[in-house]
Amino acid sequence: MNKLENKMLDVKFIRENIELVKENSARKNEKPNINRFIELDAKRRNIIQESQDLKNERNVVSKEIADLKKKKLDAETKIAEMKLVSEKIKVLDDDLRIVEEEIQTLALYIPNMLHESVPTGKTSQDNIQIRSWGEPKIFDKKIDHIEISKKLGIIDFERGAKVTGSGFAFYVGKGAALERALINFMLEFHIETNGYTEIMAPLMVTPDSARRTGQLPKMEEDMYYVEKDNFYLIPTAEVPITNYFADEMLRYEDLPLRFVGYTPCFRREAGSYGKETRGFLRVHQFNKVELVKFVAPERSYDELESITFNAETILQLLGLSYRVMLLCSGDTSFSSAKTYDIECWSPVEQSWLEVSSCSNFEDFQARRANIRFKRNSQAKPEFVHTLNGSGLATSRVIVAILEQFYDGEKLFVPEPLRKFTGFDYIK
Repeated sequence: MNKLENKMLDVKFIRENIELVKENSARKNEKPNINRFIELDAKRRNIIQESQDLKNERNVVSKEIADLKKKKLDAETKIAEMKLVSEKIKVLDDDLRIVEEEIQTLALYIPNMLHESVPTGKTSQDNIQIRSWGEPKIFDKKIDHIEISKKLGIIDFERGAKVTGSGFAFYVGKGAALERALINFMLEFHIETNGYTEIMAPLMVTPDSARRTGQLPKMEEDMYYVEKDNFYLIPTAEVPITNYFADEMLRYEDLPLRFVGYTPCFRREAGSYGKETRGFLRVHQFNKVELVKFVAPERSYDELESITFNAETILQLLGLSYRVMLLCSGDTSFSSAKTYDIECWSPVEQSWLEVSSCSNFEDFQARRANIRFKRNSQAKPEFVHTLNGSGLATSRVIVAILEQFYDGEKLFVPEPLRKFTGFDYIK
């Protein structure tokens, strides 16, 4: 395999579909320098060809030199010529290294190709509702999740801000038990009902790991960086779990592989401000149960529907109204080919809050991470398709639970969580 081939979209594909790649980038609101990429790719091929020609010449002349020496004839002229050829080869090899480094840097900014079913649009306003579940409730003069938390003494935003800063909170007493119950319920459901294998992942990753899944360099401003150790705090468990099989060859008969993992997640949310950042509406640290799949290419879009349904079922069991949105091209993430967002209804905020994002990355991440499989021992290696989905992120689910199950005096715990909390309500 060419050493560039597992770092980006297939180079041959880009070379043969320049206008399509440019159009796709524009639909995703991305501006990679594709012209420079193509220019360097041509230069790279020319360097390789020139270098190969010189190496072939050196091999032929080296045999001639050996014959001359064997016959005790003068070979100094040819030796001098080959010294110059070797120096040219070294210069070309150095040039090739520089060109390939720039190509790899440029490639990191070329987004994944969108699936044909993704609608064209610029922002979330252009997303399309696919389906909904439950009847969104509307309350008059209902207090919000921040005030409910304060009345019940279960989540302390003020002390979180004092200790760390805005966007952080303490779960206290039965609030901590409720959060833990939600995590345990989701893990148990995905493991026992949906057949996922639980995995506990590291909370920090190397820059290479973040590049493989597409977080770097695109999302660097939103990630927390530990400079001394050159680690990034994970923005989602997608990053470490997807990298679990980096540089490995999987067995076709083992696919699909389904993993579920709970982790805290860390996001700077650079540039966020205003009403939508209050309380748990947008936080810098939050808990999430993540679903990750490694599948054969022909199954990946069936698996996208499946992973989305797995996440939806959690909300149905909790009795929370939600809708499923197909993201338009401009709202689809850099690495994704197609994404569904699941949004839970907030009756107090009178708005839909994203609690899950389910994406099919096709072979984009696997190509970067070099995760392949073989259909049989004689088959050519292929890249797997990777998918992930939040199953779910807890903070906004907690917002919906507080708003919809608080009666002014008690917070009634949703029935599926009661075996994990040990209590039915919080007063």
